[in-house]
Amino acid sequence: MNNFIFHNPTKLIFGKGTIATLTTEIPKERRVLVTFGGGSVKNNGVYDQVKEALKEHTYFEFWGIEPNPTIETLRKAIKLGKEKSCDFVLAVGGGSVADGSKLIASGILYDGEPWDIVIKREYSAEKSLPLACVLTLPATGSEMNRGAVISKKETNEKFAFYSNTPLFSILDPQTTYTLPDFQISCGLADTFVHVIEQYLTTPGQSPLMDRWAEGILKTIVEIAPRIIDDRTNYDDMATFMLSATMALNGFISMGVTQDWATHMIGHELTALHGLTHAHTLAIILPGTMWVMRSEKGDKMIQYGKRVFGVDIQDRDEAIVEIIRRTEDFFLMLGFKIKLSENGVTIKTIDEIERRFTERNYKLGENRSVTPAVAREILERVF
Repeated sequence: MNNFIFHNPTKLIFGKGTIATLTTEIPKERRVLVTFGGGSVKNNGVYDQVKEALKEHTYFEFWGIEPNPTIETLRKAIKLGKEKSCDFVLAVGGGSVADGSKLIASGILYDGEPWDIVIKREYSAEKSLPLACVLTLPATGSEMNRGAVISKKETNEKFAFYSNTPLFSILDPQTTYTLPDFQISCGLADTFVHVIEQYLTTPGQSPLMDRWAEGILKTIVEIAPRIIDDRTNYDDMATFMLSATMALNGFISMGVTQDWATHMIGHELTALHGLTHAHTLAIILPGTMWVMRSEKGDKMIQYGKRVFGVDIQDRDEAIVEIIRRTEDFFLMLGFKIKLSENGVTIKTIDEIERRFTERNYKLGENRSVTPAVAREILERVF
């Protein structure tokens, strides 16, 4: 196990009726910028609960943070926050609203171009407003981590940056009952691949981290079919919601190497084609597993046995079956998992290889996913 420092200060407030705790969790003297997505919170009761909880606070609303939040939209929110002298940001929505709000919290106190915070790593923890989150879509884990991913429409780019973790996040599983089928599937896929990126690397680093990761993977595989059929079962949705948070809050990555090549390739598909983030992961992961099977083979065999119960003596046959089981999981969620099924052409593969070459990318836990290897992964799932 590698050396590590672990610190996660986010207060998690979980369960039925917990949105009401906003009243006491945010100090009354704060001027709050409340950020929202497209308006679904007005249909599921969340907006009314937030308004009621903040009725004694001074707050201002910003609407329209899109899936894969763009700098073009976030600039407007930052401008509003500055004009209203906001000193607290409350994100109400899914991971995209939380991600965008992390940049807003930094941008309100930043004098320069907000995109510099992302592209030039101009972020400073001391120059970011306090942030909290009311989560309505389990997926990204942004409610309990430092990460965020921001897009720029002007150049069709998408990059990650890191900020403060939220001070607190409120997770009421009842807010997920009205989510569309596709968003449910995306949340399940996102959670699954987040774990894989931290788990499917080199075996033997930490038995504890392995078992913790496998526990989340097995749980998602077990509950996913039930959730697809019925998203109003409180216990299943609570398990889903907490699984998504635990998948990317640092708890399963202590002292172990991580991959993230699938994510980096997937970001380009979102930037160039607008494919939903989780959908890109469902497309790319099987290709990553196949192309990197020599490097990841031992861990893949462990994953196959412990998560899917694959126990085939022939190594090559086992790996083929393990990848097939992984693909079947994504197909069960309703995804089309080939690039050609999703409007992606060879020109896109050319462009991604060009971008990775220009950036001198070497991805994966061993930095062995070069631009040429990324192309091989994309061609495998074409």
